[in-house]
Amino acid sequence: MSDIKSARPLSPHLTVYRFRPTMAMSILHRITGCALYVGTALVVWWLVAAASGPDAFSWASAFFNSIVGRLILFGYSWALLHHMAGGIRHLIWDTGAGLGREQSTRFAIATLVASLVGTVLLWLAVVVL
Repeated sequence: MSDIKSARPLSPHLTVYRFRPTMAMSILHRITGCALYVGTALVVWWLVAAASGPDAFSWASAFFNSIVGRLILFGYSWALLHHMAGGIRHLIWDTGAGLGREQSTRFAIATLVASLVGTVLLWLAVVVL
């Protein structure tokens, strides 16, 4: 190799960027997308157990009615609602709206608030009904 230095710029690293809410929501959107794979596998397990008979279904129901199962279901429902809210945010951005710095920050915060409020309202509706 030659000792001549390239005039091309180096790729920026994470330390170059300031942490912003839009960055956090982008990271959470990816994490919730991965979590949805695991949660969907649990939904498939529950459906297969329901189709397999009363013994298999009782095992699945006992798991999902336990504290750990309820926490997993709560997390899965939050991941689902957060991923959906992030998708709606990106859909709005695809129209060209909300791309300014302040607007995108408000959208990022609104995504988190909407997913948390939606999850709590969903679980309150499930508990009450």
